[in-house]
Amino acid sequence: MSHRIVSWTRIDRAGQDARTKIPAGLMSARALVQLGARTRPLVAAGQYDRAAIMTAACKAAVGIMERCGVSRTEAMSSALKATWQVAKAAHRAAAH
Repeated sequence: MSHRIVSWTRIDRAGQDARTKIPAGLMSARALVQLGARTRPLVAAGQYDRAAIMTAACKAAVGIMERCGVSRTEAMSSALKATWQVAKAAHRAAAH
């Protein structure tokens, strides 16, 4: 009969690796986008304003790069995710 040795360190590390990771600057990017969405709405007449979304994401990406010290690619990824989250929330709010 074989015995297995349980490594609790490996189990803990596997659990940590399995958790979803929040990209750098995503929370601050969402706040920046929400602030900017007051001047130029991301949803107009029930449709997404893609130009406004891209503009807001570009502005937020600059802030992420300055705060977190990440590359432009990573900052733009976080900014676009945050911008679309804000735009979808505004679209749902406008529908009700």
